[in-house]
Amino acid sequence: MNAETPAVPTDVRLAALIEHVKALPHLPGVYRYLDADGAILYVGKALDLRKRVGSYFQKTDHSPRIRLMLAQVAKIETTVVRSEAEALVLENNLIKALSPRYNILFRDDKSYPYVMITGHASPRLAYYRGALDKRNQYFGPFPNGYVVKESLQLLQKVFKLRTCEDSVFANRSRPCLLHQIKRCSAPCVNLISPEAYRRDVDSAALFLGGKATELLDELQSQMQAASENWDFERAAMLRDQVQALAKIQEKQFVSSNTSELDADIVACVVKDGMVCVNLAMVRGGRHVGDKNLFPSHADDYDAAEALSAFLAQHYLDRSVPPMVLCHPAPPDADVIASLLSDQAGRIVRLNSNPNGERRVWLEMATKNAELAIVLRLGQAATQAGRLEALVEALGLPDDTQRIECFDISHTMGELTVASCVVFDRGDMQPKEYRRYNIEGITGGDDYAAMKQVLTRRYGKIAAGEGVVPDVILIDGGKGQLAQAEEVMAEVGLTQPVLIGVAKGETRKAGLEQLILATTHEVKHLKRDHPGLHLVQQIRDESHRFAITGHRARRAKARVASSLEDIDGVGPKRRQRLLARFGGLQGVKAASVDDLMLVDGINAALAEKIYAALRG
Repeated sequence: MNAETPAVPTDVRLAALIEHVKALPHLPGVYRYLDADGAILYVGKALDLRKRVGSYFQKTDHSPRIRLMLAQVAKIETTVVRSEAEALVLENNLIKALSPRYNILFRDDKSYPYVMITGHASPRLAYYRGALDKRNQYFGPFPNGYVVKESLQLLQKVFKLRTCEDSVFANRSRPCLLHQIKRCSAPCVNLISPEAYRRDVDSAALFLGGKATELLDELQSQMQAASENWDFERAAMLRDQVQALAKIQEKQFVSSNTSELDADIVACVVKDGMVCVNLAMVRGGRHVGDKNLFPSHADDYDAAEALSAFLAQHYLDRSVPPMVLCHPAPPDADVIASLLSDQAGRIVRLNSNPNGERRVWLEMATKNAELAIVLRLGQAATQAGRLEALVEALGLPDDTQRIECFDISHTMGELTVASCVVFDRGDMQPKEYRRYNIEGITGGDDYAAMKQVLTRRYGKIAAGEGVVPDVILIDGGKGQLAQAEEVMAEVGLTQPVLIGVAKGETRKAGLEQLILATTHEVKHLKRDHPGLHLVQQIRDESHRFAITGHRARRAKARVASSLEDIDGVGPKRRQRLLARFGGLQGVKAASVDDLMLVDGINAALAEKIYAALRG
């Protein structure tokens, strides 16, 4: 049944809905609009359910989005709660769980990354995502993984903390490569005293906590004392740390006069029909980066409404700093601040009218959101133009939107991996990419590999488990395209247009041949043709994704197979060897005497392992 054409006449449907609204209580709660098929259209919260829901059917000046939604509403469900705050929490949970088509939705990382210092006797420095454990120290969150990895590299250079897994740390008999390149002080083999290592851990925690100035003063004092005691080696080490930290401070894009400030800066901008939220993070007074978020289903939302939705969807059930600077002011700021304070166990302030440097931060975030919209609109126009040019050049259906592309990757026929990448809604959709490990074929038979991956994917789609694409690009010539035609006939899909993408005679970019299914007509588009550029972009992404998957599979297989091929080395001994030496390279570098230290490895087997890995 089509939700846009209810089974009952419109006037009868509206009369029934209005009668239902009259029975609603004057209490806080959450309401849900459903269509004729029972699908959730919209979830909203209300301080007074009868007044809020009734307003939808009393007003006549609704936005196009609301009018379209109301034309589909067949049923209203409500849940009464005790307060507006509880309504906000329930609304947010339902939006995340149900993804209603008329609610604005912010999709970002499930969890933001942290720098973690573990609570071990010799603490480990690590990249971390997930639930926080009170036994460890966490610094962040950060807006992206790149910032965390950069921080880890800097901390390794300056403080030389270990980053190895506990199983590796506990089984080392000599320093690893990181110690040799001066990135670890090797506490695993006691090349640094526990007291000295603890001092380095405390220094790293001070720096991550935003107390860089205090740390520099402390290190300079220690350097002076070491020099006066003629401990020039330690003084030189401290001097290097001071210089490195000073350089790091100089590189900060934004710094705060309040050295220990933790804050998020959130600015929402609506421009040219597009909504963007810029989220910037300040940790310990240091600006650690930002990210732009573009919500879906954002038609007709103003900036304040969108920002309010972001604050609820982003911060509820997630760590929040003591201050959130936001622009514009959200309409329910007091309720959100109260909820976040209760969640954090401390006061959380939402400030929409800051002074001084904080106002500058907010203005910067607003400007970044505006620039992100301009860039996104430019990219969208470019991609839309490329797609339109391709449709025109190849005579594709006018409503063509979704393109899927396949590629095969292997090394001399081994460990074949097939990739599928997706172009849809004007851009590549990485979350919809898929890889397929190809099994049961003759090594190097790309035709069989292509047939297998297409059968696996479109067999499911034909059964209703997925979206049917408008166009399928096959990286290959007429033989590969023939496999695709055969599969489509077998699974019963006639809608997708099949196109083979074959390299030209010299295999140079710009000379690709586009082969149309059925007729096998070959199209040559000019090197500067926008449609060809789109095909190249999608094909190259498919190629990259396939190679990445194949390399990962090959690396994993080689680690296992090189030890599996040695008689007498079973799963347990292989696990002990890898744990003891920190990986295959460590096992290869070990001497016979080192190998004999592993439980279950005698002299004869150690000699055999040594010879096999060095052969």
